[in-house]
Amino acid sequence: MVSNKESETTGAKPRPAPRPRGRPRSFDRETALEKAILAFWEHGYEATSVSDLTRVMDIGAPSLYAAFGDKQSLFEEVVRAYDVRYGSFADRALAEEPTARAAVARMLREAAAEYTDPAHPHGCLVAHAATNCSTPEVEESLRSRRNATIAAIRSRTEADVATGALPPGTDAAALARHTGAMIQGMSQQARDGASREELEALAEIAMANWPRT
Repeated sequence: MVSNKESETTGAKPRPAPRPRGRPRSFDRETALEKAILAFWEHGYEATSVSDLTRVMDIGAPSLYAAFGDKQSLFEEVVRAYDVRYGSFADRALAEEPTARAAVARMLREAAAEYTDPAHPHGCLVAHAATNCSTPEVEESLRSRRNATIAAIRSRTEADVATGALPPGTDAAALARHTGAMIQGMSQQARDGASREELEALAEIAMANWPRT
């Protein structure tokens, strides 16, 4: 081996010192997941590509696959995290309010606030991500989540009919379906530019259709 000193006398070029091996780039998983939530929320499932995700999450494709799996697996985790961070207001209202009517009124008011919050994309991720979705598993998963909310509202409404909190003969299924349509419609209206106050006015009209004892 030719040393640097020897190279001065022999004219041989010194060999460069070996570079230390680079460490894999680290990233905060929760921060990356939050960025994925916002990307899917803004653009929907189909329109958000893996390259879009790696760009907004600021990670390489190998890191994305290693940490989250493929795009569909990442989206499934995104939806679960979204439900906890942004979409739990419906479950809370049903759990905490004394009647179905009070729960639905609160649910619609909070939807008006959440869907127009300037801190994140407008509307509901679970509703918007299904737009133009051509992946059957994703489409079915989102549909099941929406239908589960409607089923929970119906169950709570039927319980109120049974206890007399709502009049006998109240159509619990229709009220639950109407509430689901309002929530999904408010989501789209928010994406189209409706303000919180405008959506709250819609919520008041919707509640006028609820029967009273």
